[in-house]
Amino acid sequence: MTATRGDRTHARTRLSLLTIVTAAGIMLVAANLRPAVVAVAPLIDDISAEEGFSSATAGMLTTLPVLFFGLSAPVAPRLAARFGIERTIFGSMILLIAGILLRWVPNATALFAGSAIIGVAIGICNVVLPALIKRDFAHRSGLMTGLYSMTLSGGAAVAAAVTVPIDDAFDGNWRLTLASWAVLAVIALVIWLPQLTRMHVVVPVSGGSLWTNRVAWAVTAFMGAQSLVFYTFTAWLPAYLVDQGHSRGEAGLILAAGQVVALTASLVAPIIAGRFPDQRLITFIVVAVSAVGLIGLITTDTLVVLWIVLVLIGPGSSIGLALLFMVLRSRDSEQTGRVSGMAQSVGYVLAAIGPIALGAIHDWTHSWTTAFCVLLAGLAVQAGATTLAAKDVQMTA
Repeated sequence: MTATRGDRTHARTRLSLLTIVTAAGIMLVAANLRPAVVAVAPLIDDISAEEGFSSATAGMLTTLPVLFFGLSAPVAPRLAARFGIERTIFGSMILLIAGILLRWVPNATALFAGSAIIGVAIGICNVVLPALIKRDFAHRSGLMTGLYSMTLSGGAAVAAAVTVPIDDAFDGNWRLTLASWAVLAVIALVIWLPQLTRMHVVVPVSGGSLWTNRVAWAVTAFMGAQSLVFYTFTAWLPAYLVDQGHSRGEAGLILAAGQVVALTASLVAPIIAGRFPDQRLITFIVVAVSAVGLIGLITTDTLVVLWIVLVLIGPGSSIGLALLFMVLRSRDSEQTGRVSGMAQSVGYVLAAIGPIALGAIHDWTHSWTTAFCVLLAGLAVQAGATTLAAKDVQMTA
């Protein structure tokens, strides 16, 4: 009897330890899913000057990874079904490191190719991590989604804050600055190694297509709109601030401050929303706050930092809410993977248009007002999608 009780205690302890290790691994992987993309924005002027890029071409450096987020998303559930979520993430991290290091090569083609590879690697992780949370942390989906989305925002905030100081330390060698983010990815890869002993293969089950499901499309529209606003706004915010008279370093710090607020929102919003069966009220509130920030930037030249913070509260909260909707609106981890693939495929392809379009609009009008009005339209789409994506319903397909 004593031995049996001891065995049970040992088993529970081992399970708790594995759960903690898995959670830590998820957070470390999540910490790598934004810096390689966000770090380009503070360096965009130096890159454009050295390579002779126009605003639209420079925008491709931030757009290309986002585009490949979407293009690689449909493949991710199939990879997880074939190799297991854990090994799929491990392979994606290796691919991420390769893409980051490729941008070190002094060649414009390598710069764009590395950005595309980075997009593929991150896009796969974007899809399979929510399925992993649904599978292993279904009873704590709000908390884990909040921590996961907070870590995503945290990685972006750190990248925005330290990229310019790192570049200064490397005497303006922006290629080396971008390549330095491989160190963080290697750390995450090493910490993820124990997960390879727990290969869970997801076997797809028969069911209707989500492409005809209204709830799945609502989640997809919500994800696409928030991605459009976030990636477009953060890609061009440093350039906007420089036009307003701020230095490059100040622009990076302001972006970082906004990202810190977004980080907090990305943790708090899913945890609060996860306590209620219907998340429409809190979602409408965060979309409205973001709209107020954009209107402030459009209508006045004062209180710029306040308006930027308000704008970023919206996407900061919304990324966590979008991930939460994928978990709550699906019936199991397999369906979570499918709706995650659908939402991130369509959503990120739409989001990829943003930085290019905004760059082209700015080149044409030489004004940020029209560009910010486009982002307001994105918020309107997000508000419309909220009516169903945040409603207490489940997908039936």
